[in-house]
Amino acid sequence: MRRLLVWYGLAMTSIVLVAFLVPLGLLARSLAQDRALSAGRQDAQSVAVFAGGASADEARLEAAVLAVNGDQRRTTVFLPDGTRVGAPAAMSTSTDLAAEGRAFTARTAGGVEVLLPVGGSDGVTVVRTFVPDAQLTQGVRASWLVLAGVGVVLIGATVVAGDRIAARLSRSVLDLSEVAGRLGAGDLTARVDPSGPAEVASVGRVLNELGARVAGLLADERELVADLSHRLRTPITALRLDVEMLDDSRERDRLTDHIDDLVGAVDAIVWTARHPAHDASASQCDAASVVGDRAMFWGVLAADQGRDLRVAVPDAPVEVQVSAEELGAALDVLVDNVFSHTPAGTGFALEVHPGDVRGGGTARVVVEDDGPGLATLDMAERGRSGAGSTGLGLDVARRTAERAGGRLTLGSGSSGGARIVLELPCGL
Repeated sequence: MRRLLVWYGLAMTSIVLVAFLVPLGLLARSLAQDRALSAGRQDAQSVAVFAGGASADEARLEAAVLAVNGDQRRTTVFLPDGTRVGAPAAMSTSTDLAAEGRAFTARTAGGVEVLLPVGGSDGVTVVRTFVPDAQLTQGVRASWLVLAGVGVVLIGATVVAGDRIAARLSRSVLDLSEVAGRLGAGDLTARVDPSGPAEVASVGRVLNELGARVAGLLADERELVADLSHRLRTPITALRLDVEMLDDSRERDRLTDHIDDLVGAVDAIVWTARHPAHDASASQCDAASVVGDRAMFWGVLAADQGRDLRVAVPDAPVEVQVSAEELGAALDVLVDNVFSHTPAGTGFALEVHPGDVRGGGTARVVVEDDGPGLATLDMAERGRSGAGSTGLGLDVARRTAERAGGRLTLGSGSSGGARIVLELPCGL
């Protein structure tokens, strides 16, 4: 932007300089020509005073010619009898025309000749003064150099002044860009000091108001989510009291574990609501361990419904750049979809495929079922569901993968059922 403004200033200055300096240069050349021709006419007239007399005045005529021929100009007198006085010169059509009584200037080789006829008793005497091109353009080059110097100085001043003005304007715009980038990255405390022209300063004030408004809305949203999450504790507490009244200790312990998991999930929601994603530090986990734990959790329900649960995880840890809580929640959503959208007895598999850590590769966490398959492959959006094996809640898993820098892909497994793959960047 700064360079562009300077170029605009140079373009406008150049147009103004061309509009003024070129005519001034042409005027200087015209003045030089007029000055030289005026001097030539003066020479011709000073000689013509002695050209119309009798032959006894030839001495005075020669003296007058010698007096004016000391400079670059050369004067010649063509007498009626054909003799010449002064600088050597040949008769031409111009001198013949002047002999008829016409005074004029004519262009000739190397300059301009001033012709002045003088009538006398013996006939018409023609006084010819030759003005060379060097005298016609005398001082023109110096004038053009002066004008060019003035142009260079004006252009230099334009560059310096334009650069200072553009620097101030671009600095204000760069401040706006920097604060806008910080706001876009999640730093809602970023503010700009409005500066520059009124229009740019107005944009800065609006940007500050926008940041404050967004920060307020997000704060209200977090408090609302946290408040709703806290309200869940009352029915959870009532549920825990009801569970503690069960006589079957095994059933009581099993339900108590589920309630503890529910309490942990609510606590995670409260923490997430109060701590934005950009405030959370980068974390990672062992995908093989998380998949193994969730397989044990869902294995009880799978056995109860007659589902064949196949687990394939490597013995070595598979570090991925996502927390164990987020990966576990994403897996729970995907497995819950299998139970919700496939008939009882439908088997499914949980797999972990490690990536190349040194090559910055990605690990894959796969959930594949033996159901009828996906109705469509664009279901990983909030609010989308289908009559196939999966659909509801895929947006949770998708956002988990994308926050870690990975992605979620949908496809069909070897048995024709749904195959959902979480591609996650490998940890260090």
